[in-house]
Amino acid sequence: MMFTLYPAIDLKGGQVVRLKRGEMADATVYGQDPAAQAAAFSAQGFTWLHVVDLDGAFAGKPANVAAVRGILAAAAMPVQLGGGIRTMETAAAWIEAGVARIILGSVAVKNPAFVREACHAFPGKVALGIDARGGMVATEGWAEVSDIPALDLARRFEDAGAAAIIFTDIDRDGMLGGSNVEATRALAGAVGVPVIASGGVSGLEEIAQLRAAPEGIAGAILGRALYDGRLIPAEALAAAGTSARV
Repeated sequence: MMFTLYPAIDLKGGQVVRLKRGEMADATVYGQDPAAQAAAFSAQGFTWLHVVDLDGAFAGKPANVAAVRGILAAAAMPVQLGGGIRTMETAAAWIEAGVARIILGSVAVKNPAFVREACHAFPGKVALGIDARGGMVATEGWAEVSDIPALDLARRFEDAGAAAIIFTDIDRDGMLGGSNVEATRALAGAVGVPVIASGGVSGLEEIAQLRAAPEGIAGAILGRALYDGRLIPAEALAAAGTSARV
């Protein structure tokens, strides 16, 4: 299994931001030009891009449409997008616009039939976003915590046809303290869907550890550690087994 690094662009008010533990009030602005950031990540050698419409996640519908379209035009690599995708119309519109993979999160709890319908309608283009706080699935832009364990939700959709599961430990997200490798490995070992680690990935050793996990973790999302310079793109790609572009 190829291990893929996904640099993240989180959008709030059209700006590139990073949150701490998913708190919208605790946002650090890293740029005013999301398209330029996408182009930079592409030039650095990354082969996929992870984009989240944070405002859309809270609103339940797309909110940073212009910014996402700018990213799609600038990024010379496939883009996966999450945040506010709650209907087939929205899913179809984004895929038609050029999004390679949509991420369905809160709707998996609220409307599981929609997730299955989307997986069937767009094979290979749907990822399940499972965001957990204290092991329980969080929804509505992480503002609400359900009584559903993350592993249980993953198993419910194992036969739906999702291309991947993106697992985020919210308590680690944006904190630079390391991702929850143990929980990610447990999830990857329990389901047959490729699992991508997210939330707190902060060092080369951790990337190598995730890549080498015997459970077969498919990749990791990189956020604040890239923006703060704690991870150098070429070094991160090397740790993931990918050569950076010159």
